Amino acid sequence: MSVDNPFTGLTVDAARRALSAQLKANGIETPDLDARLLIGAALKLDHTALAIQALRVITTDEAQTIARFAQRRIAHEPVARILGRKEFWGLDLCLSQETLVPRPDTETVVEAALEILRSDFHASKTIRIADIGTGSGAILLALLSELESATGVGTDISAGALATAESNARRLGLIPRAAFVQCDYAAALSGPFDLVVSNPPYIRSADIATLESDVREHDPRLALDGGADGLDAYRAIVPQAKALLVPGGVLIFEVGHDQSDQVMQLMRAAGFSVSAMPKADLSGIQRAVVGRKAAP
Repeated sequence: MSVDNPFTGLTVDAARRALSAQLKANGIETPDLDARLLIGAALKLDHTALAIQALRVITTDEAQTIARFAQRRIAHEPVARILGRKEFWGLDLCLSQETLVPRPDTETVVEAALEILRSDFHASKTIRIADIGTGSGAILLALLSELESATGVGTDISAGALATAESNARRLGLIPRAAFVQCDYAAALSGPFDLVVSNPPYIRSADIATLESDVREHDPRLALDGGADGLDAYRAIVPQAKALLVPGGVLIFEVGHDQSDQVMQLMRAAGFSVSAMPKADLSGIQRAVVGRKAAP
């Protein structure tokens, strides 16, 4: 074993265990899982292959890659950032510095949308979706993967985020049903849409400094900062969505843990009929607020 690199000369399984112990000693909350994912990425092996090759001695280059990954994780860089990808709704999404890491909480928005669309529309109808602030394309691409006749457009102010989203769509075979437009929220869109979804920036500006370092230091501030009260994006998007939606069309927002009542008020003030009970995520937090544009 090298003094400079503790992974040199180890077997695959021993390297995994050594990395897990190193991460645990440095306060990483999920050392075993993180070690398995990082070792798999460093060796380009999936879970099954890791087991099959458990007794193989890793190469010097592999040991160096593992050591680099270890240093980055110990510095609290998220595993998804190190790997450059994250699974969302069963889809393997590539990330970039301009995109948030998609989180399981956001799948609540997808669930809410699918429940409504599948109850409201015949399977053969072409549903048109707008995803405002699409980032990696997570929400839009999850919906298109489930709705074979749907089309959609994702917007983002960041050209880099849009390039990532379009790349994900192309790799998943969802082009040309997915298109992407650079603009401030929905400013460049024209309707009509059946569904508008958004996971906008909603962290209060003053609270960003208190976020965990893996979010504060690695997610783009532009995708986090919702202004003084966290509601700036909602104020901008609600009237835009009303203009874009067909009568009876649906607007679904992801919201922060204490924002559902305020966002519901904004939607009601704009004339939306709002579901009395937002959809909760797995932690019980009211996460997806649903409103419907009134029919004429």
